[in-house]
Amino acid sequence: MGRRIYLKNQAEISKMRAAGRVNARALQEVKAMIRPGITTAELDQVAYTVIQDHGGTPTFKGYPGPYPYPATLTVSVNREMVHGIPSGRVLHEGDLVSVDCGTTLDGFIGDSAFTVGVGEISEEAKRLMRVTQEALEKGIAQMRSGNRLGDVSAAIQNHVEGHGFHVPLQYTGHGVGREMHEPPQVPNFGTSGTGPRLRKGMTIALEPMVLVGTSRTRVLADKWTVVSYDNSLTAHFEHTIAVMDDEPLILTSL
Repeated sequence: MGRRIYLKNQAEISKMRAAGRVNARALQEVKAMIRPGITTAELDQVAYTVIQDHGGTPTFKGYPGPYPYPATLTVSVNREMVHGIPSGRVLHEGDLVSVDCGTTLDGFIGDSAFTVGVGEISEEAKRLMRVTQEALEKGIAQMRSGNRLGDVSAAIQNHVEGHGFHVPLQYTGHGVGREMHEPPQVPNFGTSGTGPRLRKGMTIALEPMVLVGTSRTRVLADKWTVVSYDNSLTAHFEHTIAVMDDEPLILTSL
């Protein structure tokens, strides 16, 4: 039997908001550092320092998987969709970089991601980035009490596929709170009017992942990094959202 969806009260949502703000600060600092010549490990160190300085801990570091995840960030470049491990890899002009970060503060988690170009990027990369961010906004707009999860998923899928891009079938958004991954799973594809109803107090990490050439992915030899099957470009945006009485609340904005 699946785990139940845990509804957060106002005090818990406030703690998640605090964690989300620290996470947003870390990503803001990282984004400001992205330029040709910097390494992904240097970006990781920036995020680690910001989180530590604000009393938090990096949620991803030590996260269980094929082996404990070794870093604060995931930094995924070009064909890499998610879970790229920071290293001595140098970023170059024209790269498209997706950065994901989680912060645990006072027992609760904020999780968010962005994609950005390094220097001047191609028109295709710009369009991919724009459509992915818009898909996140479309999904957030559906996160209202009384709607169904399928409404959120369908809004993302329809926007992405309407622009000729693809969403992966294996990787999804998810509930988040005291744990990194809580029920429910929120795919980036679905049918309006289906799935569980959204209720006040649900907190979900909504994260469109978008690929240029295919919905298929594969995992590299490091057993973490997920890439597009055809090596085409990818992008990824994410916010942690709380369902409220009226407008959805973005918990991972500054």
